[in-house]
Amino acid sequence: MLKRILIARETILAAAILALLVLIAVRFPAFVAPSNLIAVFNDTSPLMLLALGQMIVILTKCIDLSVAANLALTGMCVAMLNIMMPGLPVAVIIVIAVALGTLMGMINGLLVWKLDIPPIVVTLGTMTIFRGIIFLISNGKWVNAHEMSPAFKAFPRAELLGLPMMSWVAILVILAFFVLMTRTSLGRAVYAVGGNPHAAVYTGIDVGRTKFTAYTISGALAGLTGYLWVSRYAVAYVDIAGGFELDTVAAAVIGGVSIAGGVGSVFGAVLGALFLGVIKNALPVVNISPFWQLAISGSAIIVAVAFNAQANRTKGRVILKQAEAAA
Repeated sequence: MLKRILIARETILAAAILALLVLIAVRFPAFVAPSNLIAVFNDTSPLMLLALGQMIVILTKCIDLSVAANLALTGMCVAMLNIMMPGLPVAVIIVIAVALGTLMGMINGLLVWKLDIPPIVVTLGTMTIFRGIIFLISNGKWVNAHEMSPAFKAFPRAELLGLPMMSWVAILVILAFFVLMTRTSLGRAVYAVGGNPHAAVYTGIDVGRTKFTAYTISGALAGLTGYLWVSRYAVAYVDIAGGFELDTVAAAVIGGVSIAGGVGSVFGAVLGALFLGVIKNALPVVNISPFWQLAISGSAIIVAVAFNAQANRTKGRVILKQAEAAA
């Protein structure tokens, strides 16, 4: 039953994205040109990466509001490192970015696991701390394009088979996450912890360690996205990606990830990110203020949560009927 609900959610969301594209194409056919659709996918790649990290955290009944600050701090660190060592290979910079992001994710995970502090409090606090550190290490200054080496800026823009490397990174991470969540013991543990933490303990799953691992993975993706974001847009500053953490939550929830934990899928989160990405790119085209994106995202979240609640009630009624029939 639960699997059918998830499939229905993904199908409905995919249909909504297609319908949205058709409506836009009626007035602006160029929007659905292959080259523009590739650009939309590429623009949405950072949101997809962060939404996947947010997804695995939410599945454990937690939330990570520090992902955008993690992205910004990592991006500033690697940008400043590039200024100091312009000859450092991009591969090394990416490893450093992922390591920094992982470290920040581990800090969140440890605070939630070992000190048992509510996740929303922990990540609100670290979000502020990370932003403050950016200001301290940069003195509030920007790192601009002319200060970055050509190789540093080139990687996300380089194309392979017609797709930018940033899009390829997103695709590879999506595939890796699909395998992680559907074919590994960690994936099963994440769903178990979010679905019923008490039952998970009786099956031998360490609930705290699983939450720690989820935050670590989220941090690693935020670190990777930090380099990709800064190198692609060729700028780093204190408020970079400000408020983007709310977009990641919106993408996950719209994609069918339950705030109550234990329910959601990789492709649902990706479709949720694509839905927001299409809206963001379409609004300027149809002469609607980008500020409407906030209202649309908020409305979509409310609808998604209401849909989740209705689905859970339906599932509960089915389980009760089955139990009555068995009795």
